[in-house]
Amino acid sequence: MNPSSFKILYVEDEQFLGRIVKDSLVSRGFEVLMLTDGKQVIEHFNRFQPHICVLDVMLPHKDGFSVAREIRQIAPKIPILFLTAKTQAEDAVQGFQVGGNDYIRKPFSLEELIARIQNLLNLTQNQSLSRQDGSIPIGRYVFVPQRYELRLGEEVRKLSHREAELLSIFAENQNKIINRQDILMRVWHDDSFFNSRNLDVYITKLRHFLKDDPSIQIVSIKNVGYHFLVG
Repeated sequence: MNPSSFKILYVEDEQFLGRIVKDSLVSRGFEVLMLTDGKQVIEHFNRFQPHICVLDVMLPHKDGFSVAREIRQIAPKIPILFLTAKTQAEDAVQGFQVGGNDYIRKPFSLEELIARIQNLLNLTQNQSLSRQDGSIPIGRYVFVPQRYELRLGEEVRKLSHREAELLSIFAENQNKIINRQDILMRVWHDDSFFNSRNLDVYITKLRHFLKDDPSIQIVSIKNVGYHFLVG
C-alpha cells in the first residue's frame, strides 16, 4: 500500500493530540485533513473525498457517532475508525452499530493507530478488487458466491445454498457487527425460535469452515448478533 495515494479525514477536538497524530500520519505519506468540530465534517467530507475517516467520539456540537451515521448515508463503504476515551463495551458496540469498522481507545500508540488505518485501507482495496471477478477475500480464504465455493489455496469447499447465503452476509460485513434478526430475515425470511436454532447450527459450521485462519473470528454478542472479525 502506498500511503501517499490515500487521504484521511481526521476529526479530533484535542488540538495538541490532533497535531501530533496529524504530523505522524503526514510523515508516513498520508494526506490529512484535520477538523475539530463535528458540525464541520460533512461539508469538508464532500469536498475532500477521503479514503478513510478517523473520528473522535466526543466532539463539540455533534458527536462522532452522529457524524458516522451521516457519512454512511453518503459513502456506505468508506472505512471509519473511532477514537474513544470511553471504556464501556456498550460504547464499542454502538460504534459498530452506526457503521464503524474499528475503534481504538485513548491513550493509544501512534504505531497501533497507523497499523489499524493501514489494515482498514488494505481490506477496502481487496474488496474493491474482488468485485471485478465476483470473488471476495476473507482473510486467507477466497469466497466465490456464484460458484458456492470457499477456497483456501488449492483446497475448495463446496457450500450449500444457505451456507453461501450466510457467508455472503458476513463477507459483506467484515469487521462489522451484524444484527441477528437481520440475518434471520434475510436468509430464512422469518425470525422464529426454530429458525434461530438453525442459525446457531450454521454459525458453528462457518466457524469450522474458517478455522484454518486464526485471524478470523465470529464473535457472538448477546442480544445483538455477531461481530465478524477479519485480520
